Formats: sequence, structure tokens, C-alpha cells
Amino acid sequence: MQIISTKSLVFAALFIALSIIFTHVFAIQTTFIRIDFGFLAIAICSMMFGPLIGGTVAAIADIIGCMIFTPNLYFPGFSLSAFAIGIIYGLFFHNRSISLVRSFLANIVILLFVSLAMNTIWLSILYNKAVTVIVYSRLLKCAIMLPGQSLLVYLLQKRLSSYAFKQPKAENF
Repeated sequence: MQIISTKSLVFAALFIALSIIFTHVFAIQTTFIRIDFGFLAIAICSMMFGPLIGGTVAAIADIIGCMIFTPNLYFPGFSLSAFAIGIIYGLFFHNRSISLVRSFLANIVILLFVSLAMNTIWLSILYNKAVTVIVYSRLLKCAIMLPGQSLLVYLLQKRLSSYAFKQPKAENF
């Protein structure tokens, strides 16, 4: 029995590459805050293939991205956070209708539970700083990112949903 098809594996690899590029190349980063677009690849992957594959793709992209761009700074907590993001997107988007409210709810859960809670704890452990020192700047980041992230995910899903799931017709050669 085949668990994952070749087509799904190729798409997963593509989403891993896109996530790495959007997260590490096209990103604005400070010590405690990173603004990137890697969430778009994970959201679409989770929408297409479900929470388990979406979470796995997100975790693999995090591990590979860290090994390539910051080889001595890998911390497994962030891979767990990435896995949680893929799971959450998959639970909200896989085989479900696309709406701006659903996108907003998914992103608020991710920003509060993963970015604000989990990632703040990981940063506190890494930099040996009190959570209260880190949480205020991260709270501001979440408040700023929520509307834009929700809108971008919604618009991309809406645009791709008409293309991504249509099977091309077989041509006679």
C-alpha cells in the first residue's frame, strides 16, 4: 500500500524549498523577531495534503533551512513550532471551504499559540532572558502580522484553489 504518491512527494519537496526561500532569503530578522513569508508555502501545502504532511513539511523545511543558513544555531523547539503550524493550517484548511474568517482564525491560533507562546519560550531558553522581556515585542509583531498574514493566506488559497486541484485532461498523442 502506497502511503504517499510520487506527485505528493514532489509537491512536498517543492513546498519545503519554497518555505526555506521565503523564510531565510526573503526575511527581515532581528534577535527576537523575524518577518517572513514561509507561512504561505506551509498553508498551501497543509491545505492540499492535510495536517500531518503539512506539519512534516514545515518541520523538515525548518531543519534544512537552519542547517543551510544558520548551521550552529539549530534548536529543536523551533522545529516543533513549525510542525505545530503545519498541523494547525491543515486542521483549518484541508478539505474545508475557503473563507477570510477561517484564515483569520487559523492565523490567530498560530500567532497566539505558536509565535507568542511556544517561540517566546524557545527564545527565552536560547538567550537566557525572562519571558516578559521578549513577549512585548513579539506581541506587537503578532498584532501587526495578523491582518496581513490572514489576508495573504486567504487570497493565495482562493487564487490557487481553482488551479491546484483540477486534473489536466489526458491528451491523445
